[in-house]
Amino acid sequence: MTFQVEIDSFGNFRDSENRVLTLRGINLAADSKLPASPPTPSHVLENFFDGDNVSFVGRPFPLDEADVHLARIKSWGFNVIRYVYTWEALEHAGPGKYDDEFIQSTIKFLRKIKSFGFYVFMDPHQDVWSRFSGGSGAPMWTLYAAGLNPKAFAKTEAAVVQNTWPDPATFPRMSWATNYDRLACLTIFTMFWAGKDFAPKCIIDGQNIQDYLQGHFIDAITYFARQVYEGGDLGDDFILGWESINEPFRGFLGNRNLAVYPEYQKLQSYTSPTPFQAILLGSGRTLDIAVYDFGLFGPYKVGTQVVNADGYSAWLPKDYDDSRYGWRRSPDWKLGECIWAQHGVWDPETDNILRPDYFLDSPDGARLDGESWAETYFIDHWNKFADSIRSLRPEAMLFCQTPVLAVPPNFVELGALRPRMVFTPHFYDGLTIIRKHWSRFWNVDVVGVLRGKYWSPVFALKIGETNIRNSIRDQLKTLKNEGIESFGIGVPCLMSEIGIPYDMNESKAYVDGDYSTQIRALDANIFALEGAKLHHTYWVYSACNSHKWGDHWNGEDLSLWSQSDVKHRINGPQYSYSLSQSETSLIGSKQRSFRDESQITDTVGSRAIEAFSRPFPLATVGVPQEYGFDINNAVFTMELYAEEEVASKLVPTEIHVPDFHYPGGDLQVEVSSGRWELDRPNQILKWWHDSGKQTIKLVGIRGGQNMKKERKNYSDFCGVVS
Repeated sequence: MTFQVEIDSFGNFRDSENRVLTLRGINLAADSKLPASPPTPSHVLENFFDGDNVSFVGRPFPLDEADVHLARIKSWGFNVIRYVYTWEALEHAGPGKYDDEFIQSTIKFLRKIKSFGFYVFMDPHQDVWSRFSGGSGAPMWTLYAAGLNPKAFAKTEAAVVQNTWPDPATFPRMSWATNYDRLACLTIFTMFWAGKDFAPKCIIDGQNIQDYLQGHFIDAITYFARQVYEGGDLGDDFILGWESINEPFRGFLGNRNLAVYPEYQKLQSYTSPTPFQAILLGSGRTLDIAVYDFGLFGPYKVGTQVVNADGYSAWLPKDYDDSRYGWRRSPDWKLGECIWAQHGVWDPETDNILRPDYFLDSPDGARLDGESWAETYFIDHWNKFADSIRSLRPEAMLFCQTPVLAVPPNFVELGALRPRMVFTPHFYDGLTIIRKHWSRFWNVDVVGVLRGKYWSPVFALKIGETNIRNSIRDQLKTLKNEGIESFGIGVPCLMSEIGIPYDMNESKAYVDGDYSTQIRALDANIFALEGAKLHHTYWVYSACNSHKWGDHWNGEDLSLWSQSDVKHRINGPQYSYSLSQSETSLIGSKQRSFRDESQITDTVGSRAIEAFSRPFPLATVGVPQEYGFDINNAVFTMELYAEEEVASKLVPTEIHVPDFHYPGGDLQVEVSSGRWELDRPNQILKWWHDSGKQTIKLVGIRGGQNMKKERKNYSDFCGVVS
């Protein structure tokens, strides 16, 4: 069978003309984590706990606004979208109750995206399990099914949730991510992956909680996918495939000693209980918990804080009415009591831990330390997910996301490798994300530390911007190469999340308009992506982004575009601006000025566009050997190798050439052979060349003069030596 997009034996994406594709795009969108009706961003408590009665219709943004946003994204030259949806959006009302209105509205939205010429792959997004445990993803009823009481999470710190924080504006930075190491996530992820082995008493509707949760998750995605494909017009020429669960987390699995911090717990911010302290807090104990901050070499203790002074329990009371969702719970599963006490992990009479290594070995004796939990429990789930998608669509690509920054399981040896697979790791520059500060002077090789490359973290320190940029590139190369070792050379690697915070330095740029720090940080990340030759989708586009609340989710502010930046420029200094040819051709509208808030431009409202609007190879006649963009001089270079039979065709190599850096098509082109022409309306340079080693160089006058007027110290940035 011939597909619109093939994967060759060397892991290259190829189009119908046998050209090598480079997939570069964006996650659409952060808004999809949150209900549209009633609108419930993470800083709003009203209606928060009415999780059954929500609707995600209108996410990621209303369909009648889609032309504006999609034209903007298309004008940036992106060719692929990672489409974000959640399990909650599909099945929020209760087990097996699917939201067909949401599904049909999504199908209409996907058709709109297709009309703009994007490829898409589908992401079932989650962060720390659910909105009700401080993140996004699973429906509220899953927590009740696990015997947990989300209304008690705030008092017990079974999860710290911005919606229930006394003053959401003061919600501690990045504390949402610490929920992975708190009771709610530790418990429900353990149940999801391995409930049959570690929570055998947890039987609901005749199934172990593991099969119950996994079954509903996969069934919901399968139901959704079936409806998407039913119309026949959303096929593999558009929807490349389906990604597995976002950022899978182990829960308690592989924990050597519940009484101490596990070695894999790298993020500690705000209160930081040990796993056993989290268990005790959830059972109503009042404890003095260590408080941490995050510094140059990781977390450090700054004090202690009393937690759960009123003795609340995070478990459902024994008189909880299970008829709410119509399930039947086994009598061996006693509500009102900690499920881990019921399994003999600790003694609630004495508060003594009885089996600190309960989660270290599976019942058959397999050791779960290191990443081996993923070789068993994650792989089992992956196989079920893959089989379900392939039962509907045998030719769909399977995008596989393994645990974040962990060495992937060896899919070849485990027999889990499937045809048309894609490896989709994530990477964020941890110090920049956590501290919301980009340092030109020092950073740390985090991947190197995790892989034991240094006998002391001190030696992982990288000094100077050039070394920092090279370090990020080398970390991405490591992740890519680990994928080759685990999946084989024929599986492409696509970084499905990478990005930077825009509210750096206490949101200074929102006051003075100087985004030079953000430009530096983003350019360093993209330099690394180019150096590693990685397909990628940036995190993120957020239509609701504002300077005050960021992406409206836990204080994150990573959107490449913000409505506040549109308004800031409209209400602030005025600059005349005309639509580029590419923008006019996309939307077919008249030229506008900055005062028109609804205008379609690649610049207005964008943030650090100097970095992300850059040339890149779209479709290459031959295989790119290396390519990159020098932001300081607006110079793009690429070397490729074309076999004779490929180059003999009458199809060109196509390169995105953004108007931003090459306004009016003002550029010089140097090629090793052949001829070229510039398709300005579509911002594409077409190059017909010979076989063998070929090179191209684009040199232009730096564009975006109006933007430069707004951004102070930009000239200082342009003096940086990469």
